[in-house]
This record gives sequence, structure tokens and C-alpha cells, in this order.
Amino acid sequence: MTADASAHNISRIIQTICPFCGVGCGIGLRVEQEKITGVEPLASHPVSQGKLCAKGWSTAYAVDPIDRITTPLIRENGSFRPASWDEAYQVITEAFLAAAAEKGADAVGVIACARATNEDCYAAQKFARAVLGTNNIDHCARICHSPSVAGLRQTLGSGAMTNSIDDIEKADLIVIFGCDPTENHSVLGGRIIGAKMAGARLLVVDPRLTRLARMADLHLQLQLGTNIALINGLLQIIFANGWEATEFLSSRCENETALRAKVAEYPPERVAAITGVPEEKLIAAARMYAKAERALLTYGMGITQYTTGTNNVISISNLALVAGQIGREGTGINPLRGQNNVQGACDMGALPNVFPGYQEVAQQTNRDKFADHWQKKLPENKGLTSLGMTKGALSGEVRCMLIMGEDPVVTDPDQHHVQRALEALDLLVVIELVMTETAAMADVILPAAAFSEKAGTFTNCERRVQLIQPAIAAPGEAKPDWQILGELASRLGYHHMDWPNAEAIFNEIAALSPLYQGMSYPKLAENHGLQWPCNEQAPNGTPLLHRQQFSRGKGRLIPVSHADPAEVPDEAYPLFFTTTRLHYHYGCGSMTRKSPLLERETPSGILFINPADAQALAIKPQTKVRISSRRGEVETGAIITDEVPPGTVAMPYHFKEAPSNRLTNTAQDPVTKMPELKACAVRVTNLEVEHK
Repeated sequence: MTADASAHNISRIIQTICPFCGVGCGIGLRVEQEKITGVEPLASHPVSQGKLCAKGWSTAYAVDPIDRITTPLIRENGSFRPASWDEAYQVITEAFLAAAAEKGADAVGVIACARATNEDCYAAQKFARAVLGTNNIDHCARICHSPSVAGLRQTLGSGAMTNSIDDIEKADLIVIFGCDPTENHSVLGGRIIGAKMAGARLLVVDPRLTRLARMADLHLQLQLGTNIALINGLLQIIFANGWEATEFLSSRCENETALRAKVAEYPPERVAAITGVPEEKLIAAARMYAKAERALLTYGMGITQYTTGTNNVISISNLALVAGQIGREGTGINPLRGQNNVQGACDMGALPNVFPGYQEVAQQTNRDKFADHWQKKLPENKGLTSLGMTKGALSGEVRCMLIMGEDPVVTDPDQHHVQRALEALDLLVVIELVMTETAAMADVILPAAAFSEKAGTFTNCERRVQLIQPAIAAPGEAKPDWQILGELASRLGYHHMDWPNAEAIFNEIAALSPLYQGMSYPKLAENHGLQWPCNEQAPNGTPLLHRQQFSRGKGRLIPVSHADPAEVPDEAYPLFFTTTRLHYHYGCGSMTRKSPLLERETPSGILFINPADAQALAIKPQTKVRISSRRGEVETGAIITDEVPPGTVAMPYHFKEAPSNRLTNTAQDPVTKMPELKACAVRVTNLEVEHK
């Protein structure tokens, strides 16, 4: 055996970042004989501190070569056949050029991926703008945290987590709005539990009786879709009792008078009637938050996934500003990102209205800057969102789409609507690891390298940009997304995406984005990553935003009003329906369901139903039920639990055989086009009774 061959057989640990949620834990991939054989936590990592959740421990299964797509595939006579890269590129270029010739550049759309690297997402938005000539570029932040970006940019000037994960241990009150970090962001959730055990108080606002709600000092179990009414009510109580941060408001905020007038419309008795939360609990919560020395507020998609999503986020900001609970350690507004690189994909400009670094495409100076660097005239008009592209496909305005690593057939609302749209396209191209439900509908599939097979960076929820590095070679002919897009760009006549490696792309990102300006691969490696903004003013990054002033100058208080969800229960569909996540699964399930350990815990779709509703329908544990909405129906087994209140049922969205998004509503937030995934009306039928 040669020395080189012997070296390949030596067990080694490759340090990298977990590919699941937005916490960004450090992991070590154990490699033996060029295979990943295990995972271990990194004791020195500043975020995870030697811990991993069940998903993190199962990372090896997520990148198992079994069932991987390893060569380009072209649909022919209803099935896929292997093809060469040249043939696949030829089919794509001909279709893209034909669509643009017939309908214009906006006839093609690109969906980037929040699980891909910053370098991949940067390449995707550059491909859309510089190669295709369109701002039709989006990704799954549209259906998770686009209201966070839009809302917080209006009020603070920056749409990201204001504090660091380490601030959990510095807070004396932790407020959880519309999420359960012990399910979705387990290592962070563990740190919240640790802080609670060490003496911090815990306030949970959630329609569900979650694990953290059971531990809380106070749980506000509000009705679905009443976040604004509740927060306006808390603000009314704070102002009425003189608990506001007077000096902070006068020196650092604007528009206080208008906000006071609006929240005066929400006295405790009215808010109690709207939300279902007793007046005494509203008063106790207002006192807890306003009187806390350091209150850290975090929230999830129970805030954002509504037609009022942007206004929900604005109301969260109003609360923090009025109480002065921002700009200090242990405080702040901290949205939890669902996927490992949602923050980074947004930072990279994989959105229809901004270039990398949130530089508006509508501003001529920004277009000139990027046009000069990319050597291409750039489109002026804001592009379509992902749901806008779906609508455009149905109308015939969007003729081709390239989807990079996302599975909208499972994750987007109204599954039948999405399927009809993709079927209407002239050409659907999917860059993917495995055969997802969306990939199965493609005309061309291109094999992608997994996170463990390429270099790059992820940006976690606390704005920490972290290096990943390849542990093994990609199987077959699979390539990094950025390389695929660069080669396709060359076929389309654009030759400024032929980067030699991922580091060259990152250097281009740093040159164009002020947020990443002071970063480099060596510097990231030295520091376990850096938190943006990182530039001349903050060469070592910025753990805490808005310390002295807000990004927009003064924090803006914006009055907002309560509005019901677009669809509420009625006689035909008498129950509220909401979506949720499970501890052992993630996203569309394409990664976690490859793990026998995780699949064993929750192997199939389920419906959570309150005991009172179950009794009324003669439902017992695991009874087969049909859940119907105005858009479709799903059959699955029932779980009876007090986690959901009477009148509300919930389903996770990880299971393609029981897709909750066959039921959900496409009604949208007018600002961000966020669909209302958290509330619609359904009817539940006991199939065992029906079949008797």
C-alpha cells in the first residue's frame, strides 16, 4: 500500500458546521476510508459548547451516498435517463433562451436555497441578475422570516437578530413568542432551560402548551392570529402605568405619540376578549417585561407566517423599544432562523428586491456598483417572489424555473396549486442531492454536492459567518451549486462566474457587501466565525447591534392594528388549523428521514388534537382521520394532547405522505407576500366512524 493510500485509510475528524437549523453548532465529521462514519460535537465551539441535538448527531445519515443523484438526469417519455453535463446544459440553455426571446428576461425564475452555502446563494442571485437579466430570485425565507427582514428594517434599520446566543445567560427574563426552541433549535433551547434553572424568569406567548410553556413563570395562551392585539394590549398597560422607558424613548425613538394613541384602543378587557388571555395575565406579563432589568425576546414563525406577518414583527419591535429592552447585552429582538443558512441566503441577496448586503435594487447607485463589478447592465424592476413565480407559471408569464435544493411541492402552501404551476412550465430544472417531490417533477435534474463535500460558509441566526470544509469527495459527477451555475453561465455567454474555488467567491462577496467587508477565510478560521457587520469600524465583528444608535438612526415606533386571519372557522370548517415542527425532524424531511434513529421516533405524519375535540369526534389515539380544507385533504393518524387548545388542531410539515401544506392558505402578507401558513380553517373526519 502506498503512503497516499494509507493516509486515506486513517480515521480523521473534519471540523465543520451542522447543516440543520439556524443555531450553527460546531461538529466534527469522522471520516474513515473516505466515508463519514460518525459525528461528534466540538467542545471549543462558542455556540454549541460541546453539545449537539438529535438531528446534529444524525448528520452522517443526512449525507449518506445511498439514494444520491450522481449524474445529470433528463426526463424522457415520462421517466428519467442519465445524461452528460453537456447535454443537460444544452437542453437548459435552449429553453432559457427561447423563453426570454418570447416573453422577455422575466420569463425565467431562480429559487436559491437556505441550506446551500453563502457562496452558492451569491452565485444564484448573480446568475439571475447578470446572466438571465432578471430579479426573479428568491428562496424559502419568503415563507419563514421575510417579515422579520421587512418589519425590523422599518423600525430599526436592520432585519436580523440584534443580540448573540450568549446573551441568553445574561438575561433575567426570557420571552418566547410563537416558537418552541426545544423542538426547533434544540441546543439553543437547552441553553434557555439552563438559564431558567439558574434563576432567569420565563414568559411564553403561544397558542400551544409547549414544553417551555409548561416550564414558564407565565404562559399567555392566546388565540391563533391575535399577536398584534395582545402586544398592543401590553403596550397600553405599560403606558397606563408609567412603566415605559421614558429616557430611552425620548432620546432614541420617534413617533411615540402616534403609538400611544393607537394602543389606547386596546384596554385589557378588549384584548382579553380578542385573545382569550385573562386580564390579570396581561397585566402580569406587561409588568414582567417592562420591569425586567434585561429581557431577551425571541420569536419564530408563530409571529411571521400570517397575512399580518410584517405588522406582527413591527409590534414586537414596538414592545422592545417602549420598554427599552434593546441595545444592551441580555436584551434585544431575536428571530430564530429555521434553516442553517436562511440568514446567509438573505445576506447574499437571494431576494427579488435587494443585492447582497440588503442594497436595494431600485437604487441607481447600487445597480451601477454591481453592474460595474459584474460587467453587465442589470435589471431595474423588483423581481417576483417565489409565490409570484408560481402564479406567473400558471398565467404563462414565467416559462422556465431553476430550483436549487428546495422542495416547494412539500413546503409551500396549497400543494395542488404548486404542482399545477410546475407542470405548466416549459422547463423545470432542479439542482438536488436526492429525489425530492419537486425533483420528481423536473425536466432536468443536476446532481449537487452536499455540505460535507465542498468548502464555503454558513451564517447562523446570530449573524455569525462560519466556515465549512469538505470531508469527503462528492459522489459520481455531483458538483457544488456555484460551479454548476458558473458553467451554465458560460454556456449562456457570460464569463464572469468562472471562479477557481469557493474562497474566490467569498472575496467577491466581501468586496461588494459592507456587512462582510472585513471578513476572509483565514480570519473566519481564526475566530470560529465572525458576526456581521464586520468592517473597518468593527474589524472583529459585532456581537451586539444598536448599542448606541439604530441602523436607521432613531428607532421608529409604528402603530399597527389587529386583523383576523384571512380564513377563520365556520360551520363547514369548524376548527382552526396550524402547522408545527417536531424535535426529530427538519424541513421537508429529505435529510432527517434518511436516519433510522430519527425516523423511528416519528415515522409518519400526525394530527395533534385536543381531548375535548377528540371526544366530540369519537377519536382515540392513532385513530385514522381526514383533515379537509378548502384547498385539499390529508389522511393521517391522530395524537390526543392538551398541547393544542380546544378548537385548534396542528400538523407537522415534514411528511410527504401526509403533507400539511395541501391544506394551508395562500393568502399573503401584502408587504412580503408571506403566505398564511399558521392559520386556516379545517374539518376533521373520523375515518373509522365513517367507514362503519
